[in-house]
Amino acid sequence: MVDQTQKDSRYKARQQKVKDEIDARVASAQEEKGLFLLITGNGKGKSTSGFGTIARAVGHGQQCGVGQFIKGTWDCGERALLEQHNVDFAVMATGFTWETQNKAADTAAAQATWAECKKMLGSDRYDVVLLDELTYMVTYGYVELEEVVEAITNRPKNQSVIVTGRGAHRELIEIADTVSEVRNVKHAFESGVKARKGVDW
Repeated sequence: MVDQTQKDSRYKARQQKVKDEIDARVASAQEEKGLFLLITGNGKGKSTSGFGTIARAVGHGQQCGVGQFIKGTWDCGERALLEQHNVDFAVMATGFTWETQNKAADTAAAQATWAECKKMLGSDRYDVVLLDELTYMVTYGYVELEEVVEAITNRPKNQSVIVTGRGAHRELIEIADTVSEVRNVKHAFESGVKARKGVDW
């Protein structure tokens, strides 16, 4: 029977091997640049993740900007908090497209918000920019994919960008540094539970 000392020794050896591998990977990752993070998929939490990253950056004293599409008419807890910490917002004020049912108005609102977002992407004043629900604007044709790719590609070298939303176009996936897909397993709304303030919005 293996005694506790031998078990501890084997455990320590395994953990040392893991540490050596991680240390080697950290040592080899030396490039410094802003990142393009893409958070897509059909599950809940994409915007939450994006805003969480903005909150993290603010906590480090960084300047952030947010372009908010789709949910612009909601009472947004994240916006209420982050505006108190000098985060700039460009908000599409028409709400959900299925509520407005006016493509011309939605397109104009999306273009106005996108124009403000392009200014953020073109300015080295911003350390991190969140483009929340932008993928829908591309899918609906309210904002041209080529413009989005160009603006993200040509942004200041040290600026990081987060794009959220379902159905991300493959070109956005290709140019992103990190892509996360949020998968829906179960959602309270599907069981008839009302969206909850402070949790869902």
